[in-house]
Amino acid sequence: MKEIILAYQGEMTLKGLNRSKFEARLAKSIRYRLEDLGKFKVTQAQSTVFIEPLEDDLDMDEAFRRISKIFGIVKMSRAACCSKDFDEICATAEAYLGETLHGIRTFKVEAKRADKTFPMKSPELCRELGAYLLGKHPHLRVNVHEPQLEIMVEIRDKGAYIHGPKVEAAGGLPVGTSGRALNLLSGGIDSPVAAYCMARRGLALHHIHFASPPYTSLRAKLKVRALARELAEYTGNCQLFVVPYTKPQEYIRDNAPDVLFTVLMRRSMLRIAKLVADQSEMEALITGESLAQVASQTMQAIACTDAAQNLPILRPLIGMDKTEIIAISRKIGTFDTSIEPYEDCCTIFTPPHPKTKPSLAEIEAAEAGMPGLAELERIAAETVEKIPIRIGDDPEF
Repeated sequence: MKEIILAYQGEMTLKGLNRSKFEARLAKSIRYRLEDLGKFKVTQAQSTVFIEPLEDDLDMDEAFRRISKIFGIVKMSRAACCSKDFDEICATAEAYLGETLHGIRTFKVEAKRADKTFPMKSPELCRELGAYLLGKHPHLRVNVHEPQLEIMVEIRDKGAYIHGPKVEAAGGLPVGTSGRALNLLSGGIDSPVAAYCMARRGLALHHIHFASPPYTSLRAKLKVRALARELAEYTGNCQLFVVPYTKPQEYIRDNAPDVLFTVLMRRSMLRIAKLVADQSEMEALITGESLAQVASQTMQAIACTDAAQNLPILRPLIGMDKTEIIAISRKIGTFDTSIEPYEDCCTIFTPPHPKTKPSLAEIEAAEAGMPGLAELERIAAETVEKIPIRIGDDPEF
């Protein structure tokens, strides 16, 4: 009996003439994620990816876990495969699921006959396989509405596949099919969720973090690196750019009205992020902003920050509340790291009463009074630290 993994495509199936590009990217991602586990054969047919182990004793549990986090796959199952012979289908179903059937009381059989040349139609296949399994397990009863186990038989072009219920996978589109972007990763709850959401829409992304020592510590940078590593399970390998931001931040603090400090700092960060993005040929910036969550995220403040540079700014959380964001953070495994109590440079020097409705004219007037800021931003962008983030790498520097 041979076990394989079936991965079912989601919205990729709606693509037209460029669908093959999405499928090729998905197959490449799967092969890369499984590379260190051993040899697997990855093929695609009828909106399904077939991941077949080519060696004995490969870790199928780990392979299944990794594939479940690859965007572009909506559901998955582990299945036993056999020839398209009814007697062999029955024997395989019993060998593969018989132990599970011993521990339950009700079941049902569903069939999908993609190969229409198979002599038994789906209702007949369900009925006859169900009768066979009832003969092997007299304690069982068929319950078509709420069974404890649903057994699925798929008759495909190259064989028959028997498995239990499909499980949810990551969904979305394969990473890299929608372009490249730079995510502003602060170390809080929101920005990792923003990265996850945009990677799920097919963006390949890197991260940029602003550090202001001695106001922020090494532990704060380690925290951000840990977040980038956790996200890499979904986004793939990436680069973390750490910007030395102390001097620009102090300059703004010393030369601008304190009520405008937060918006001026955000604009400065976006200009630096654009410089870094341009160097790496990234096409957009990503932030974790949510409308009206804090003073710098009002409509007026967002309009002022958008005007600082000309790359598109993607804000996937803009209409979410904190409860929704936290729920996603817990789901993707970044929440516990995000709430670790280390400094974020966005919170230092924050004025007690920031202006919530700044105008672009007064922001630009304040920047006109800081002629040295552009040079400090250029230096910060040129001296950025580049940290490679690899799936499964060591959590420490």
